[in-house]
Amino acid sequence: MNFPETTQPSDALQIPDREDAPEPSAFGAILTEFEQEHKAAASESLQGTVISVTAENVVVDIGRKMEGVLPVAKFTDKQGKVTVKAGDVMSVVVRGRNEEGYYELSTLHVKRPTDWTGFEKAFADKEVIGGTVTEVVKGGLRVDIGVSAFCPASRSGARDPIEMEKLVGAEIRCRITKLDTADEDVVVDRRGVLEEEAVLAKEKAFAGLVEGAIIHGTVRTIMDFGAFVDLGGVDGLLHISDISWNRVAKVTDMLSLGDSVEVKVLKIDPAAKRISLGMKQLTPDPWTLATQNLKAGDRIKGKVVRIADFGAFVEVAPGVDGLIPLSSLAWGKRVRKASEVVKVGDAVEVVVAEVKPADKRISLSLKEALGDPWEDVEAKFPVGKVAEEVAVTNMAKFGAFVDMGEGIEGMIHIADITSEKRLEHPKEMLAVGQKVRALILEVDKERRRIRLGMKQLEPTVVDKFIEEHKVGETLSGRVISATAEMAKVEVSEGIAATCRLPKDEPKQAAAPEPARSDVSSLSAMLSARWKQGGATETAAGTPKLRTGEVRSFRITLLDAAAKRIEVEMA
Repeated sequence: MNFPETTQPSDALQIPDREDAPEPSAFGAILTEFEQEHKAAASESLQGTVISVTAENVVVDIGRKMEGVLPVAKFTDKQGKVTVKAGDVMSVVVRGRNEEGYYELSTLHVKRPTDWTGFEKAFADKEVIGGTVTEVVKGGLRVDIGVSAFCPASRSGARDPIEMEKLVGAEIRCRITKLDTADEDVVVDRRGVLEEEAVLAKEKAFAGLVEGAIIHGTVRTIMDFGAFVDLGGVDGLLHISDISWNRVAKVTDMLSLGDSVEVKVLKIDPAAKRISLGMKQLTPDPWTLATQNLKAGDRIKGKVVRIADFGAFVEVAPGVDGLIPLSSLAWGKRVRKASEVVKVGDAVEVVVAEVKPADKRISLSLKEALGDPWEDVEAKFPVGKVAEEVAVTNMAKFGAFVDMGEGIEGMIHIADITSEKRLEHPKEMLAVGQKVRALILEVDKERRRIRLGMKQLEPTVVDKFIEEHKVGETLSGRVISATAEMAKVEVSEGIAATCRLPKDEPKQAAAPEPARSDVSSLSAMLSARWKQGGATETAAGTPKLRTGEVRSFRITLLDAAAKRIEVEMA
């Protein structure tokens, strides 16, 4: 500083004479040199090497007499882990010096005006400049850009007050939108800069992507149909079907916001600016392995993972599901819903029916694995056997279907349900789920049919008669019909018995006397025969039983199973 010649400094301000003391003009030169050096450093991008990391700062060697420092918070992730270490090289800019003499550094490579002329130029040219958020104030942020500036909340780029609080102490890139040098009123905009940078970053990132590339990204948004992954300025869609080879019910079962993921670029649509990503494509396709190792006829085990209207899906290998159609779930009965036979989570053994590698389809059969129950059906269900406690499964107008067990279904015709009355529909006597007793009437292995009857087990008058009488008992009966060897005898109302007639030895006839013509005797004999009806005669001509004759008989056989009664003449 030059003083007027008439002004003399007081003795108290005089500098003692020293040989190494610079002249007053030398102090000005030193100050100018320092200012020029600092100004150059402030606008120069330097390569620095991290030499240490403390609790508050990252100390960087920038090739000068003093080191520079950066806030350690700038290099701390969400989990509180410091992401830099000694030896790391980084590009920095000198912003000034702190109270301890260290250079204050920044990784934000933007200009910082040093005077009002610089501010006016930055405002006129709409330049992006750097600043440091100092505090949250009413309506926005206070930003130090060399002078105090105001950033409205709506232009801060923060979505809520919490994000605004996190910006305090952070370096930001902004643009001056209002400059009043007289009132020193400066307003800056950060949001516009962020949007421009996002567009540029997206274009740069998009241009740098190629189909088939494997890259890292961060899950930014989760939707029902997939997740959007930030690939460093551009988002790609990871569809739910491309997350895993296994079926994924919900995206949130596999991914969370903020997850770091490795994905493969499946497709790039330059016109729509769309990127399709995949995670499962980073592992071998299990269908390729499965179709190579499986063939028709193989018996395998799996777990039921899904039920559909047309069948059940079974996981036969990780990421590989096979289908059991409704028709292959059970033998002998019609399955309307897969849930009638299996449920999700069931462990089942199945037989591979067909493999189609090109279509990625595997058809399975549960009934084949269980074995065909009709192979020995005749031995298991012989005709005449009574089926105890069989459940009615379905009904049609012509009859009712019953579950015989072991996957076999039988049918009771409507005419065989009861003998008490004529039915129009089986539901008049039966209900689905009802358990009944039925007699096996017919087994057709070739046509896979079993016919049963219920009325055949109903008690009859014959059953009651047999129950109330015993062999050897004598009773009265009326001859219904008769031949030379057998007669049908009514032993009770509506009950007929069989009577076998004994054979008589023919007698030697005496020599007849010479006949004399006696017309009156012949007429009498013919009349008697007419009145007696069709009589049974012995070989000698003596009648045995006559139709309508009532006489005593003795019971010789009572067969309840065959409902058969036999008698003999008493």
